[in-house]
Amino acid sequence: MIRGSAAGPIAALYNPFYPMHRSEVSAMPGTTPLKTLLEGNTMPADPAVIREEKTGIRCYACGHRCLVKPGRPGVCRVRFNDNGVLHVPAGYVAALQVDPIEKKPFYHAFPGRDALSFGMLGCDFHCGYCQNWVTSQALRDDQAVSMPRFCDADQVADLAVEHKAPVIVSTYNEPLISVEWAVEIFKRGRAHGLSCGFVSNGNATPEVLEYLQPYLDLYKVDLKSFNDKHYRELGGMLQNVLDTIRHLKDRGFWIEVVTLIVPGFNDSDAELKEIADFLAGVSVDIPWHVTAFRPDYKMTGPQRTPAETLVRAYDIGRNAGLHYVYPGNIHGGVGDRENTFCPGCNEVVIRRNGFYVQENRMRDPGKCPGCGGDIVGVWEAQAPPASDGNGIPRPVRV
Repeated sequence: MIRGSAAGPIAALYNPFYPMHRSEVSAMPGTTPLKTLLEGNTMPADPAVIREEKTGIRCYACGHRCLVKPGRPGVCRVRFNDNGVLHVPAGYVAALQVDPIEKKPFYHAFPGRDALSFGMLGCDFHCGYCQNWVTSQALRDDQAVSMPRFCDADQVADLAVEHKAPVIVSTYNEPLISVEWAVEIFKRGRAHGLSCGFVSNGNATPEVLEYLQPYLDLYKVDLKSFNDKHYRELGGMLQNVLDTIRHLKDRGFWIEVVTLIVPGFNDSDAELKEIADFLAGVSVDIPWHVTAFRPDYKMTGPQRTPAETLVRAYDIGRNAGLHYVYPGNIHGGVGDRENTFCPGCNEVVIRRNGFYVQENRMRDPGKCPGCGGDIVGVWEAQAPPASDGNGIPRPVRV
């Protein structure tokens, strides 16, 4: 049961990624403080992801495993203990968009199709280079506020059906901290035959993955570094993310991994090789996206990642035995490396330029058009042969 004024029309399916200072919001007539607004729109945590203890409630939604004491929130600041009940986000979206699934990025799931992407507010990390910081850091940083739009789960799922998007993805902020609301939406999506995905930092627990498994197909993990000190600077622990990747693979989720390569932070040959070797040790079929950093949020010192670095990371990944490595964010600047090649005969299977599928050459789902070998992924029988890579670049109103 959602408490507060969560049910109601979505004002717009929108993408509010511009900074708005908290003082601007406070000055708006009739505006309720964001923290109060969010605390009034919650639902009880699912028993599958919490444990009651003597002094509070242990939360297993993310790898912090917070002991949330009465009157206090967890590290994420959106899950809080109110008189012995752990309340969690529900009944709103803070970002909502229909866009290409390649933008998530998923390159081995529903190529050329759109995904309905929704996000909420808050995160359990505080990455200085976050590109979605106006949503993820809204409760932590006074420089960013993204206001919620209230809705119910059926409305979000219905939008995906209306716009013929076969996938619903929870993204923009960290979906683990609002996992119950995501599941409410995914249940509705499942009833329409839709697939569901997470775009996550990977700071999960076995408990939350077990809870998600009946409803979730696709999982993108950010593997930000292979240096635990760097992970702690971002608010997490390397081992949690490595364990999540292994658990996802063991449980049969479709997983793709992204490393945003930041000059001077994680771009050394040694660290990139450690990441590639780890992924190859889990499965050589895990797609590894190596993407270019741009100065953003609090990290404005490093320069943009050059294409040469992405090519170097690509070579390191392929030399480690990974079948699928994709340079990203410098579309058209890395030769033919955005394409999917058959690991058996090196035939081009899917030809891409950024989010644009120029040609999907699979005659049969998951089969190389040349040798007939297996191409792993989540494929459709009637996949589009090409796409414009634009999704729906305008707000969609309901």
